[in-house]
Amino acid sequence: MTLKIKDVERITVHVPFTPRSQVWCAREQYQWDISEVIRITTDVPDLVGWGETMPHYTWGRVSDEAIARVKGRNPAEFLGDDSLGAGLQMAIYDLVGKANGVPVYKLFHLPRVREWCPISWWNVDMSPEDFAAEAREAVRQGYTSHKIKARPWWDIYAQVEAIANATPDHYQLDMDWNQMLANVNNAVPVLQRLDQMPRVTLYESPIFQHDVEGNRQLRSKIKLPIAHHFGNPPFRTVIRDEVCDGFVIGGGIKRVLQEGNLSAGFDKPFFLQIVGTGITTALSLQLGAVLSHAQWPAVNCMNIYSDDLLATPITIKGGYAKTPDAPGLGIEIDEAALMRFKMEPPYEHPPLRLLLAVRWPNGRTRYYGNIMQCWTDAHNGNMPIHEHGARLEYVENDGSNDWDQLQARAQSEGPIFSYE
Repeated sequence: MTLKIKDVERITVHVPFTPRSQVWCAREQYQWDISEVIRITTDVPDLVGWGETMPHYTWGRVSDEAIARVKGRNPAEFLGDDSLGAGLQMAIYDLVGKANGVPVYKLFHLPRVREWCPISWWNVDMSPEDFAAEAREAVRQGYTSHKIKARPWWDIYAQVEAIANATPDHYQLDMDWNQMLANVNNAVPVLQRLDQMPRVTLYESPIFQHDVEGNRQLRSKIKLPIAHHFGNPPFRTVIRDEVCDGFVIGGGIKRVLQEGNLSAGFDKPFFLQIVGTGITTALSLQLGAVLSHAQWPAVNCMNIYSDDLLATPITIKGGYAKTPDAPGLGIEIDEAALMRFKMEPPYEHPPLRLLLAVRWPNGRTRYYGNIMQCWTDAHNGNMPIHEHGARLEYVENDGSNDWDQLQARAQSEGPIFSYE
């Protein structure tokens, strides 16, 4: 049998966030509830491949050129071709696995090292109270690990305590600063204090990753491991100068396999960060099944969505998700959900008009017109770091001229300082 691709269909869906994710993702990840599902049909009746791209957060969108390139061809010709983009590549692997009656992990030509893969709950930064509520829900759903965004405009110690008080003793935290502690002098006192909090297990990108000497010094002053996104600084530099303890790995399948095997060669653990609904999570599990050093809990963000787009949910027990072993990705798509959430163009949400306030107990307030202004202040060293009682709040639009004028000023000039 010579298998040929007959057609490639794009189905763009708006998958609502869960309520708390809807609130806190509104600042930054508000486009993440849009998913482009790829459906490949073939000249073999009922043989269909499925994939997914998060068009506003992806390593590679699917182009019209890529779709034209695969039509009429045998899908096996395109295994390992990262240029296809996320959803099309995923669907190709799903299709070839189904055609051969094997799960996708067998197409990687590596031995399976685990049946159950560690997986983490994920949240953007939010209030201690909402973090605690999210952690309770994570425990209910079978998770034991939680990746949170650590931001200097919050009292991080209060956030950790709130999560600890809401969860059993074995529940663990991976904390991601996106480099917002900026330098080793800022980072050392924060991480040394967090070292003493037993729920914290991993620090991701606390300072600028390219600061080789700063990261080397930081590692020597703290107890817990530091993870960096693979490739910055270059892998050889990381190994030679002992810059970090392990990696965050994501991207196309060929790239993930290459970086995962390089990490294993130098005994560096990593976690897979491949973000999407249950469709994408299934691919992450297929990769995790064969990558020996994918030992830290994977980050897929499946939990932030109200629907996983699967007919049968992925099983999670004791912090691990079972790799589907049916042919292809091993999942069945809930096509009724696709029709229910189907979105019409344009496939993006309009920009949100927000007024954010960072408040400290002594009466200081900074107003921002968007979250990226907060990022800039943090990266430039212009933000107080994890002070006691610090919080970020939304200033509700009450329709007044005062709100409108303050938001406009913050958007154009932010931050706006206030002492109350």
